[in-house]
Amino acid sequence: MKKSLVVGGGCFWCVEAVYEMLEGVEDVVSGYANGTMPDPDYRSVCNGNTGHAEVVRIDYESDTISTRELLDIFFEIHDPTTLNRQGADRGTQYRSTILYGSEEEREAAIAARDEAQKHYSDPIVTVIEPLERFYEAEGYHQDYYRINPMQGYCMAVIAPKVLKAKMKYAERIKG
Repeated sequence: MKKSLVVGGGCFWCVEAVYEMLEGVEDVVSGYANGTMPDPDYRSVCNGNTGHAEVVRIDYESDTISTRELLDIFFEIHDPTTLNRQGADRGTQYRSTILYGSEEEREAAIAARDEAQKHYSDPIVTVIEPLERFYEAEGYHQDYYRINPMQGYCMAVIAPKVLKAKMKYAERIKG
């Protein structure tokens, strides 16, 4: 069955790069979620005043990879204990968030968070909230790492996350 899940764990380029590699994931779309400004753009979101989070929408085949597996991976590929920050990226737009579209997703998010907490000494600050609005980010943000692997940020920040995910989830990586 085709499903979608929306999560934010810092810069959407990082999150997108990992999920794009996984079997069962059909598409990953970078975007902005919730917030107060209709049709936001990157510059507006980065000023930190719109309330949006940088997120990805993961379109997947649930017969191949489950919502829970995607959520377990989410808690591994970023630091869910840092409030409004991942590495050098700071601001509310970089918050750790799971945006659910159904009660089933909300329950899966809570269960995944509670299980992940066992692996962290600091409290997880991931916000679990209903998805109100998703806006697709500008075209140049889509597939950013795949298109720009030699760009400085990609080499320094994204590549190590991708490598770690490839090693940890080798059996889940596409062909």
